[in-house]
Amino acid sequence: MKMLTLTKISGFLVLMSSAALTLANSEFDTALEMASQGDAEAQYSLGIMYYEGEDVPKDAEETAKWFRKSADQGYADAQYMLGMMYDIGEGVPENDQEAVKWYRKVADQGDADGQYALGVMYVNGEGVPIDNKEAVAWFLKAADQGNADGQYALAWMYDYGEGVPENNQAAVEWYQKAANQGNAQAQLNLGLMYKIGEGIAENYPEAAEWFRKAAEQGNADAQHQLGSMYRRGSGVEEDHQEARRWYRKAAGQGNGDSQYSLAMMYANGEGVAKSDQDAFNWYLKAAEQGNADAQFKVGLIYKLGKGVPKNDQEAAKWSRKAAEQGMPGAQYILGLGYEHDGGVPGNNENAVEWYRKAADQGYAEAQYRLGRMYRKGQGIPKNDQEAVKWFLKAANQNLDVAQYRLGVMYFYGQGVPKHDQEAAKWYRKAAEQGYAPAQHDLGLMYAKGLVGAENEQEAMGWFQKAAVLGHPNAQYLLGIYYA
Repeated sequence: MKMLTLTKISGFLVLMSSAALTLANSEFDTALEMASQGDAEAQYSLGIMYYEGEDVPKDAEETAKWFRKSADQGYADAQYMLGMMYDIGEGVPENDQEAVKWYRKVADQGDADGQYALGVMYVNGEGVPIDNKEAVAWFLKAADQGNADGQYALAWMYDYGEGVPENNQAAVEWYQKAANQGNAQAQLNLGLMYKIGEGIAENYPEAAEWFRKAAEQGNADAQHQLGSMYRRGSGVEEDHQEARRWYRKAAGQGNGDSQYSLAMMYANGEGVAKSDQDAFNWYLKAAEQGNADAQFKVGLIYKLGKGVPKNDQEAAKWSRKAAEQGMPGAQYILGLGYEHDGGVPGNNENAVEWYRKAADQGYAEAQYRLGRMYRKGQGIPKNDQEAVKWFLKAANQNLDVAQYRLGVMYFYGQGVPKHDQEAAKWYRKAAEQGYAPAQHDLGLMYAKGLVGAENEQEAMGWFQKAAVLGHPNAQYLLGIYYA
């Protein structure tokens, strides 16, 4: 997703005018004398001196005092800086209403930075009610003056239809303007537009170039995207070493997606020697950043003991973190933990809760398990009709055990009318996937003439398949047949 990252400047060197710099390099006493006589530019420059600690100790409160004197005389740079001090709470108590007041004064004078800053306040609802239309109006004023941050913010608003009708072409136009000025976030988002063909024709090489521009400025998301382009050979020649280099840059900045991708590369031996331990270490880093996929993997690794000692408690802990982010696989694993007392106290009601969350997202194994809970009346009142419903959902996703259980329900008339042909249909689907109990039961149906006329050859064929897979009764029946 293309994130709206709105810049709040935390230092004061960005907007010093050349006149202020000239004064800042003069003697402090001269500047103080001029400022004391009411010279607004000197007052602003004196504030800069106190902020930088030039000829005087650094003093944020003195900085704010002199900015205020200058701002009260209408000096635009001072008004903006004073607004920023209130915005971030430096030298004065943080006060969003005061920040808005001073940003508005400078914005009304046509200052692009002030206009952008005021737009940010409207987007975030800081000091004013959230008002995306008003934010767009101020971003547009700043953008029309060539302010790169304003152009980027306006592009994002068009991209997601916030405050204006969604318009991907307009978004691309404004991302391009900001990107051409070196705005790294705009370069990243423009690359994404090219990558997915949104607002402009899909163009992987162009996407890779914009990712590279942003990545070279240190943008971690762009570094991750560029790494992925190299890993897949999209828009660039496939190069796992280069992919790993960019992933490492992003991972070093705490980018969870890159940490997860590095883990996958170590797990699969992509451009590196395969290493379960290195894979686990990167999964864990990503998991600690809140990456749900990585949390699920860490939980699974602890559950299986792959590369680390098996630990059901750790498995449950990490599965819960991923489950609470809505990951169905983790919700299923957590349900198993509750059902089988694995890392969490056994609790069938909790098992049902987590199975249902995963099942509602279409996770076939959870649908099957939820059907079993209904069939057995574990953690929920017994209900064969509900069991059939959930078995059917999982069976339609080609889960062999669910197909078999659905066949059993039809064979015995549990939750549905007894129907041998339907039973045989579902047994066959599971049997053809190599599920031994279904092969055995389908063989019995042929042996007893429940699928048309008795067919000993067909029955023996299915018993043979089940026997090879270790099904004991199929082996027994074959033994009798060949005795």
